[in-house]
Amino acid sequence: MRSTTLGTTGLTISRIGFGAIPIQRLGDNDAVAVVKRCLELGVTYLDTANAYTTSEARIGRALQGWSKRVVLSTKTQSRTAEGVAAHLEQSLKAMRVDTIDLYQLHNVSTFADLEEVLAPGGPYDVVKKAMGEGRVKHVGITSHQIDVARESVKTGRFETVMYPLNFIVHEPGEELLALAEQHEVGFIAMKPFAGGMIDNASLAIKYLLQYANVVPIPGIERIAEIEEVVRIAEGPWELTVDERAEIERIRSETGHRFCRRCDYCQPCTAGIPISVALAFTTMVRRMPRETVVTGWIADAQEKAAGCTSCGDCEERCPYNLPIREMLSENVDNYRRLKEEWQTSHRG
Repeated sequence: MRSTTLGTTGLTISRIGFGAIPIQRLGDNDAVAVVKRCLELGVTYLDTANAYTTSEARIGRALQGWSKRVVLSTKTQSRTAEGVAAHLEQSLKAMRVDTIDLYQLHNVSTFADLEEVLAPGGPYDVVKKAMGEGRVKHVGITSHQIDVARESVKTGRFETVMYPLNFIVHEPGEELLALAEQHEVGFIAMKPFAGGMIDNASLAIKYLLQYANVVPIPGIERIAEIEEVVRIAEGPWELTVDERAEIERIRSETGHRFCRRCDYCQPCTAGIPISVALAFTTMVRRMPRETVVTGWIADAQEKAAGCTSCGDCEERCPYNLPIREMLSENVDNYRRLKEEWQTSHRG
């Protein structure tokens, strides 16, 4: 496995990282086996989060007895100093380590979020204090909203930024990457398979490896998946003429039905978090069923059910998406899945 350096952190990591969301769906032993196989194949960057239920603990189990260098990254979505401090302690304990290499402030996707995490005495200061104590080595940020991500990079306070980048949703990410390179901020690419919309691993991985300073973190659920990804990452990476044509074909087919999460459609007069609601289908592919029919994901669908069909969002969308139609489809899918889940739990 080839390696790269993550921004100015000095962290030398594998060219491909491991995204830990999917191992939530596995049993403990199967999840540990997947992580161990990643390590055996030379994947040295493991990315998880406090919010990913069992992922941290399973990574911790997999690392027992592993003596080679691993770079551990996790995240907190808390917006309070107390919450971040508690999450950090939980993460250290779950992964059975004394130090976390990269600690990221998670899903900072509004300017209010950014203001909260950077407020004096707030989340960012807690992480900086932990860095001074040696419990965290580097600090990063993740976002799904391009304007907020750009501003985060410009602050000069984060060493890495994580943002969606793949050959379908590429315009905002490419713009952010150029800014990150200018500010010497490491770029971690979430959603390399567009949340499950891309099923050609070779195209997805080779496309991202064209960017020297991008570290893709595909979510891995099965050993065969990481073995395929590593084979691709071992090269050659150059895209052929036919492969580029295939990328354009896939783009043309999905472009009218895929939200880039740029949020230019906002504000919604009905208060619907449109980009979150439109991401429901990809969340279903990636997350446990209970997670997508309860909590904040379900809240977004409940709000989407109140769409007044005013059409303002579609007038603002730079990609001309049929947003009202897509919201309706996702609400119907959510209600069906919720009923199935409730029925199974009643039985």
